Amino acid sequence: MTSGERIAADIVVTATGLKLQLFGGATLAIDGRTIDPAEHLVYKGMMLDGVPNFSFTVGYTNASWTLKVGLICRHFCRLLEMMDARDARIVVAERPKGPIETRPLLDFAAGYVTRSLDTLPRQGDAAPWQMTVDYSRDTRHLTRDPITHSALHFLPGPQEAR
Repeated sequence: MTSGERIAADIVVTATGLKLQLFGGATLAIDGRTIDPAEHLVYKGMMLDGVPNFSFTVGYTNASWTLKVGLICRHFCRLLEMMDARDARIVVAERPKGPIETRPLLDFAAGYVTRSLDTLPRQGDAAPWQMTVDYSRDTRHLTRDPITHSALHFLPGPQEAR
């Protein structure tokens, strides 16, 4: 206590079991088939390859979390505008053909992160499949570079959705 008084503890609980819960615990599925995020690559830090119309954000581990989240949100709004301009209802990132070098999504040695790596998507070794942690570079790429990329596909969607 600040007064110097000591109080004996009956029990001490250490919180060492924290594990990240991706997407708030939501289960992803395409046409009834459950999606395992750990089998997917992250596109521009905001989409999973092969999963249409789905975006998420993961902030910086080396700076303010919200700096990256803000950039991703701005990029996502630009993506929606591009979809409108193309009259597209579906957008999906397609991973490169052939083998691609991958690594964990987060390069952060905290126990709660390392315990969760097997449930998280992976990142590639080059853009746009990297999870970058450089605010200046991300600002340029996410707010000024073109939305279009050979890995990103815009589709009209089923007729009944129109």
